[in-house]
Amino acid sequence: MSILATSAAIEPLTQLLPTALLSVFYGKRSRTLARQGRAVPAWRQACFYAGMLTIAGALTALGDLSDELLTAHMVEHLLLGDIASLLIVLGLTGPLIAPILRVKFFDRLRVLAHPLIAFPLWAIDMYVWHLPFFYEAALNHLAVHLLEHAMFLGFGINMWMCLFGPLPMPRWFGNAAKLGYIVAVRLTATVLGNVFMWSGHVFYPFYLHGDAAWRVSPIADQNLAGAVMMVEESILTLGLFCWLFLRTARENEERQDLLDFAESRGVALSEERATRAVGAGRGPALRRRMETSAPPSEQSVGSDSAGGE
Repeated sequence: MSILATSAAIEPLTQLLPTALLSVFYGKRSRTLARQGRAVPAWRQACFYAGMLTIAGALTALGDLSDELLTAHMVEHLLLGDIASLLIVLGLTGPLIAPILRVKFFDRLRVLAHPLIAFPLWAIDMYVWHLPFFYEAALNHLAVHLLEHAMFLGFGINMWMCLFGPLPMPRWFGNAAKLGYIVAVRLTATVLGNVFMWSGHVFYPFYLHGDAAWRVSPIADQNLAGAVMMVEESILTLGLFCWLFLRTARENEERQDLLDFAESRGVALSEERATRAVGAGRGPALRRRMETSAPPSEQSVGSDSAGGE
């Protein structure tokens, strides 16, 4: 008997209650920041709540069906590990998570968001949970199932942090490195999708009963699950490439505007420092400093104002 059938009374609560609590805390923190004049942009708030709704939708709308068909369960995992986690990260800002980072334990965990750590953690988590032993353990035991979902979501958030999160990234992690990161992440997921799509061996006998009830071949169900993963990865990859292209074009234009403005005011500003400021989102602040800076004989933005960007 399925874990969703035997634990129908408690599983929705155990999975959705944390989502509801996080939404409440997020709303409370957002209102506090708004009163302080540091309001969270409306689009970020919309992204965060959309992420919460995605989690709720994945766990409720697909709950029973994901216990019968691997394809449905794959959709559920993609919604949690890719879509919901991405939306949550888009909803975060530095001031929002500042109270969390003031706790020493969580502050030390920031190292996990380093690109060279976040990517392998995400990849290992995804591949290990899809091994038949662990996957079927999650299907048959509620506690393991909850852990599986929590890890898909948590490591997904950590993976997206490197691209969209408010935490500072290494100086070398510029747009070219971000492109390599996107390619590595998407290729890693694509390999797993291909394994499901082209394999002629049934990985999870758990779904045999559900496949029979839906009159679907177990192999067809498994292959379709891989195809769904491939389609989702392709769409997501295209979106990420478009985002990175637009980001690079915008940053190049902003950097050149800063350099031209500095030259017009006779302020020393190196291209490297302008690039660092724009990449960190501090271009407008640097421009304001140059607007109020003293003449070059008294002050050099190249060695002072831009140095902290």
